[in-house]
Amino acid sequence: MSSTSAPRSPFIVGPVYDWVFFLGTPMFALFLGIVLADSGLATVPRVLGGQEDTAIGFFTGAVIHAHLVAVVVRSHGNPGIRKLHPVRFFLVPVALWLAIVSSPWIAIASTIVATWWDVWHSGAQTFGFARIYERNQGTPPELGRRLDFWLNQVLYAGPILAGATLFDHLDEFEDFRSIGAVLFSSVPARIAAHRAWLTWIVLGLGTAYLLFYLLSYWRLARRGWRPSWPKVWILASTAAVSIYTWGFNSWGQAFLIMNLFHAVQYLGLVWAIEGKRMVGWTRTPERPWLALVAFLAVVAAYGLGVQMLDPTVTTLWAATIVVSLMHFWYDAFVWSVRKQQI
Repeated sequence: MSSTSAPRSPFIVGPVYDWVFFLGTPMFALFLGIVLADSGLATVPRVLGGQEDTAIGFFTGAVIHAHLVAVVVRSHGNPGIRKLHPVRFFLVPVALWLAIVSSPWIAIASTIVATWWDVWHSGAQTFGFARIYERNQGTPPELGRRLDFWLNQVLYAGPILAGATLFDHLDEFEDFRSIGAVLFSSVPARIAAHRAWLTWIVLGLGTAYLLFYLLSYWRLARRGWRPSWPKVWILASTAAVSIYTWGFNSWGQAFLIMNLFHAVQYLGLVWAIEGKRMVGWTRTPERPWLALVAFLAVVAAYGLGVQMLDPTVTTLWAATIVVSLMHFWYDAFVWSVRKQQI
C-alpha cells in the first residue's frame, strides 16, 4: 500500500454539510416516507395542470426531474467541462430529440431505457460518493474501484429485481402494445412467470458477491488499507434503505424515499462544486444564498412543469426524455474522480 497518497479531510465539503446533504439523506428520506405514508398527502388525489396525482406523487416527480435538469449547470454551464465534449453536449441531444419525435417505437424504447438507466445511474452515484471518500482517505483511485462499483449495482438494482417494486419498473413495456409490438409488450408477463427463479438468482448472486467483496477488502486491509468511515456509512445506510424500500416497500413510498435522497445528494454536490460559478452568474458575492435560491427555483420550476405536462404533447415530452437520458450519460463522464474534476 505504499502508493497511498496523503489523506485529506475525510469529508467532501465539511462534516455538517456532508451529513445534511450526503451522509444523512438516505435515513432521513426513509423516516420521511414512513411518516407521510398514511397521510392525506399520500392518499388524496389532486389535480394540477390537468394532471391527477397525490401531493407526494407530484412532489416526487418534480424532485426527480429537477435534479435531472441540474446536470446542465455542470455540463453546459462550466466552460472547462463544456469545451471537452461539444458534440455530446450540443449535437447528440438534438439528434436524439428528432429521433424520439419521429418514431413511436424509439419514443417508447427511450422511456424504458431511461427507467433502467436510472437504476444503473443511481447505484453509480452512491459509488461516486464512496470513491470520493476513499480518495479523501488517501486511497489510490483504482484500489477497490471495481469492487465498489459492482457492490453498488448489486445493492441498488438487486432489491428492485428481487423485490416488491419490480413491476413498477416494467410498466412502460405495456406501451409497445399500442404499436403492435406484442413481443415487447409481453415482457412483464414473461418475467412474472419466472419471478421466483429471478428472485432466488438475484439473492444467490448478490449474497455471493457481498461475501467476495468483504473478503477482498479484508485482504486489502491486511496489506495496509484503512477504511474511510464516511464511505462505510454511506454504503451501509444506502444498502439498508434500498433493500428495505425497493425490496419490501412496506410503506408504499419507495419512489419518494429513494428518489428524494438521491436528488438531494446530487443537488448538494452540484452546489458544492458549481456554487461559486452560480454566484458569479447572479452577481451576488455578498449574498450567495440568493444564487442558491435562484438555482433551486429554476430546477424546481422545470420539475413541476414536467409533472404538469400533457404527455400527448410529443415535442415537449420528448425534450424531457432527452434531458433524462443526457443526465445519465453526462454523469458517467463529467464527475470522474480519476479525471480530477471534483
